[in-house]
Parts: sequence; structure tokens; C-alpha cells
Amino acid sequence: MTGCMATCPKGGRLENGSCSGMGCCQAAIPRGMNTYQLSFDDRFNNNNTFGGMGINTSCSYAALVEAAAFDFRTVYVTADDFMGSTGGKWPLVLDWVVGKETCGDAQRNTTAYMCASSNSECVDSRNGPGYLCNCSAGHEDVNECDDSRFQYPCSVPGTCINTAGGFLCSCPDKTTGNAYNGISIGMVALVVSMSCAYMIHQKRSLAAVKQRYFKQHGGLLLFEEMKSKQPGAFTLFTKEELEEATNKFDERNVLGKGGNGTVYKGALRDRRLVAIKKCKIINERQEKEFGKEMLILSQVNHRNVVRLYGCCLEVEVPMLVYQFIPNGTLYQLIHGQPHGSRISFMTRLKIAHETAEALAYLHSWASPPIIHGDVKSPNILVDEDYTAKVADFGASTLAPTDEAQFVTFVQGTYGYLDPEYMQTSKLTSKSDVYSFGVVLLELLTCRKAMNLQALEEEKKLSSHFLLAMSENRLAEILDEQIIGEQSVELIEQVAELAKECLEMASDKRPSMREVAEELDRFRKLLQHPWGQQTSHEERKALLVGSPSTCPEIELSNGFVSLTDSAYLGIQSPR
Repeated sequence: MTGCMATCPKGGRLENGSCSGMGCCQAAIPRGMNTYQLSFDDRFNNNNTFGGMGINTSCSYAALVEAAAFDFRTVYVTADDFMGSTGGKWPLVLDWVVGKETCGDAQRNTTAYMCASSNSECVDSRNGPGYLCNCSAGHEDVNECDDSRFQYPCSVPGTCINTAGGFLCSCPDKTTGNAYNGISIGMVALVVSMSCAYMIHQKRSLAAVKQRYFKQHGGLLLFEEMKSKQPGAFTLFTKEELEEATNKFDERNVLGKGGNGTVYKGALRDRRLVAIKKCKIINERQEKEFGKEMLILSQVNHRNVVRLYGCCLEVEVPMLVYQFIPNGTLYQLIHGQPHGSRISFMTRLKIAHETAEALAYLHSWASPPIIHGDVKSPNILVDEDYTAKVADFGASTLAPTDEAQFVTFVQGTYGYLDPEYMQTSKLTSKSDVYSFGVVLLELLTCRKAMNLQALEEEKKLSSHFLLAMSENRLAEILDEQIIGEQSVELIEQVAELAKECLEMASDKRPSMREVAEELDRFRKLLQHPWGQQTSHEERKALLVGSPSTCPEIELSNGFVSLTDSAYLGIQSPR
């Protein structure tokens, strides 16, 4: 799921050709999409959105369109020219593939397999099911007999016959001799010489491009700063090293995909297992500050934060190399299939507390402070001891030092996004607090942050929870397992903390440090003998009419697909 919000604030000015959020906004379409449906959020789809500029409009429009084919006009806001200018039809570009199988499945059916040539290679589609057939390197055939770039290679009256990778010269019927043109040997030598010269030129051009990207992303500054640091603390990887680690980014090594990029499992030459994030895009601000931000992030050292080993800067969009955590994500643990080991309320509280400690560290003790920007259960990893580790902070934002430096693009994941941030585009540490509040709800209820299959009032977990709290119906959405094992009072205290994190106004939310201290207090209460006592009446009161939403929680191996598990908001490159 993806979306955006257009506003016309007081003092703003609409401009032709600009679709940057004022009167017009745009969002990228996630890969692998098979169908689409457009809708508007009633909270933002009203005249108040445009009232600041004195514009009164009753119509909103949305379309799936090729970006280069659309040019915003100010009259689209006040009239129906958007539909009338093209008759309601806009162009788009569609991808194509062979069938709906992967290469591995297709190759088992020799009669239907389309990559029949021995000099062709099957490549899995990167945008959904299906596969493509590519010519192997050096096997793109040239017809020497008809190509105007070559002199006719056969002696007259010899006949040229094109073959795969070459040609033949045949003599006319009832004649014998050498039908090849004597000059063909010279042509072959010339072609070989030109090919060598071209390869040398390409190699030099590639090196120049790598060097340009390296400088562009702040590599020189980062390299100089690293000289004074402890050796091995942070590494600048080459593109070739990461290709070798992932077997040229083989699809079989994909750990997860999301709106920001794809994560691959890899093995470095020193046998360390790593998770390599190949981002899709990078904005101009991040590009200028990337080397500086990597230097700061490389110094992050906390037991509940996934370690950033290094990055690769000699590509158009930098790649990040993280510590590999083999046991999967919190999303898998909460929303996995109903088999495997169950986890107790004490373990859930442990995971919540450790996650809060990690975020509090990033906000308060890192220098300068770091705002995560995309706190969600798929970005929290859990090891074999149920120790939480916050991941994906390499795409975070350094806390702004003044008003002018506030982030002006929307990032994060729908269902976890701070509503105040959606309106102001100002990312603060309290935005992380709101997102953490949603994660806390997932631990209490075993429900997803966003469930499009649920009833309208239950689709968004945070809204459903706040409504249930206001109507004194908390028990209806809690996971039955924790009701059966823990005291009502402690569960209600955790729920109240989640409610405070979800305050609409950010200044009413607690800091991440305060949240961590409260969760630590709850854990100590739980570990004390009297904290584990629960009366029969308390359990009975909560259990009545409370269906289990997560009868068995599993701890599974591997990573969950980010494409399947997250409803993506408008993203910054991650």
C-alpha cells in the first residue's frame, strides 16, 4: 500500500509543473503489484486541506500514470481539466515476462521451457512471478553476411551463409575452391583489435564512474576520518566484494524486499555472515551528507542495535552492510503460522523493553542523536535468546539542529506513521515513540498494524485500540494467552503506556527514555513473586468474550518478506 498527501497551506503558491505536495502529490508504485485500487482518506480529503490559500474545490483526482507523461497544471486543483485534457486516459508502461514460474520450476518442463538455446540464460523476473531469457555474454549474434559495417566476407561468386557466432562461404554448384575473401583475415584482426581497445576503454570508463560515485557520496571524507579510528571498526566495501558475497545478488539470497530496497544474505571473505541492503533511491540531502552520516552511524554500539559493518559507495545508490541475525523478525514471531514455541508475557515485555532501550540510546546517547524513522516489527530482529535488536537504522535521520533542517519528505510505513508527521512532514524523536506504541500493541494483541481484510473500524490497529480503550473494551482485543497468565492490573498499565505513546500531539507523548524506564519497572514487578499473582476473578472477567487472536506464537528461522508483511507508506531510500 502506498500513498501521499497534498495540501495548500496559507501563504503557499501553486506552480505549474511542480507535484511536490502543494496541490499535487505523487507516490512510487511498489514492485510486483498485480492489481491496484485508488481511494482517498476522509481525514485529509476536504476543503480544509485547501482553505489556507482561499481555494474551494469539491473534487480530488488520482491516476496510475507514467511519471514522464504527467505535467501538473494549477487549473487541475480548481477545475476538471485533469480529466478533460486527455479524456480520462493516461499512459503507463507495463512490464512483461514469460509465464508465472521461476527459472527453476520452468526448466523442469523441457517442452514448455522457452530459453531453448544453449547460449541463452534464464533470469527470474525482479518484478513479480515469471522469467526472461537473456543471451549469454558474447553470444549476441551478428549477421556478418548482411551487416553494412563489414565488407562482404566471401569471394564472388561465393555465397555467404550466416551461422550462430560466425559465417560460412560456399562455392557455386559444380565448383570447388576457397570461397573466403582474402581480406577477411585482416578484418578478423581489425575486429579483434577494436574489441580489445573497446574493452580497455570500457574498463577505464567504469573505474571513472566508480570514482565519481565514491566522491559524490562523501567517500573521501569518510576515508580520511577512518584513518584515525580503530582498524576494522567500519569498512568501505567494493562493489566486487559484495557481488562475490551474494553470488552476484542471486535471488536465492534475498532475505526481504520493501519499498526502500532489497536485503540479501551474504558471506564475506573472512566468513562473516552479513545482511546487505541494496537501496533503490537516495535523495539529494542524503547524498550530500551520506559519508558524514555513515561515520556517525558506524560509532553506534549497543547490544540491542544491529551493528553496521560498513557500506559500498562506488555505486549510484550506496549499499549498507549489517550484522546478520539468523533467527528472524519480531513480525514473524507475532504473526507467524500457528506452530512452534509459544512466548510468555514476560518475554514480550523483555522484547519491548530492549527495543525501547535501543531507541532511547539512539535518541539520547548517540552523538548527534539519531531518529530511526521506520520503527516497526519487521525492523526488530529477535535472536535465539529472544534478545531484541533494532535494525535498518542505517537509513535513519540525524536529529535536526534547527527548524530549517527538518525532514521535508515522508518516510515510514503506513500503520506505524505518526499522524502529526503526516501533516507537518517534521520527523522528530516523538515520531519514533508513536511507531513504538504500535509495536507495543502488536505484542499485546497479536494483531497486525494494518489489516486490509478486517472490518473498516478494525483495519488500523492503533485506531481500533484507542476506540476500545475509550469504550472500556480492552479485553476484546488482547491476546487470550497473556490474559490467562498475567495480572489484569499490569496488563492495563502496559496498555496505558501504549496509549500515551499514541497521543495525537507529539508534545503529550513520553520520551523514549521515559518509556524504557516504565517498561523496566514493569519487568521488575513481573519478576517479583507478587507480580505474577493473578486472581481467578480477574482472569474470568477478561476472558469472557475475548477470542484468541494468536493461539500459538512461533519462533521461526529466516526472514519475513517485507513485500508481504508491510503496507508501505511513502518511503525515503532505505
